[in-house]
Amino acid sequence: MLLPKNILPENSIYYNGAFVLQVLQEGKTLTMLDLYQNVKLKKNMSFPVFLLCLDWLYLINVIDLKGNGDVTLCI
Repeated sequence: MLLPKNILPENSIYYNGAFVLQVLQEGKTLTMLDLYQNVKLKKNMSFPVFLLCLDWLYLINVIDLKGNGDVTLCI
């Protein structure tokens, strides 16, 4: 799903994660719902895909997820 061979690249987590990073670079720290609303303005992304993007970005240590629901850019 990160880089699929049989679907459009626009549906990949890798591609959609770039939109999440773009929004975080503007705000640095946002709540998860505020981040989703801002991402949704740039790209029509479903919430499950958004959550997969957050999981992937957390696993590669680009974002930090706080206990209170805040998402912070690590780079």
